[in-house]
Amino acid sequence: MIVDVAVAILQRKNSAGQGEFLLASRPSGKGWAGWWEFPGGKIEVGETPEHALTRELKEELGIKPTYTQQWITRRFDYPATSDSAAKMVNLHFYFVDAWEGELRPRENQQLSWQTPENIKVTPVLPANAPIIKALALPPIYAISNLAEMGEQTFFEVLKNQLEGGVKLVQVREKQLIKETFMKFAAQVITLAKPYGAKVLISEDIGLGRALGADGVHLPSQAMLVLKTKPAGLMVSASCHNAMELAHAQMLDLDFVVLSPVKSTLSHPEAEPLGWQKFAQLAESISLPIYALGGMVLNDLPVALSYGARGIAIQRGVASNLLL
Repeated sequence: MIVDVAVAILQRKNSAGQGEFLLASRPSGKGWAGWWEFPGGKIEVGETPEHALTRELKEELGIKPTYTQQWITRRFDYPATSDSAAKMVNLHFYFVDAWEGELRPRENQQLSWQTPENIKVTPVLPANAPIIKALALPPIYAISNLAEMGEQTFFEVLKNQLEGGVKLVQVREKQLIKETFMKFAAQVITLAKPYGAKVLISEDIGLGRALGADGVHLPSQAMLVLKTKPAGLMVSASCHNAMELAHAQMLDLDFVVLSPVKSTLSHPEAEPLGWQKFAQLAESISLPIYALGGMVLNDLPVALSYGARGIAIQRGVASNLLL
């Protein structure tokens, strides 16, 4: 039998402006006691996941969620332990960004706010490892568009977006010769560094290392020839089908971009996946996925509800994309 569970990712900004989420320890007397998890609990017969989420947060933490965002559903098979039988669970994850009431432990559990880059509590339930990995990524993946914007406008817009909260940028300018591309990419890295934003270089692993970039973004053809993930870099890849996603999973990449979700100006001949197909493919792997293809900022809640970590934007980055 599969148990359905509603899970809350409570989010807030700390005094340093960093994003945090809440973890709670499992109380004594329950299976996996002492392990840390996201708050939530079993969806009872006749309940929707949303109703169960509201009930569990009231019972566990004494709060009522006022703003939630459906995210992903993931299955996990828990093995038997000395204090718990084996079970299969479907975990229905929701972001909870606002709530009423004073947050307090009502089941003698411990509570701890954590940043995804630096988890200080242990042990964390194994089902949550890929979720925490995804939460370490921002919801917007910005892709450079120098060819259409021009250099002066591009850097003005990039500075505005970095000030507005953009934290992940890909430098992708296939029209530039290598020397010009290196100079342009170096400028992007220099501009992004004070904001704590990560910069990925398109395709060229060696160049990414030489420039001191945070990582590299690979086209699907380059990703498919790899046997192992390049060490010491954040590595992402473009994917378009189940076979490519499976290879990215085998390599254990940091994230993938799945496209095209909608029609695009750059690839008008490509048949869009649509959101239903996107969701089906997203469920096949545990890697974080960004939706690409015709995306604008208003697509972000939709992308989250279909299982994406966020959206990848190229032309839309020139718009008022302040987070």
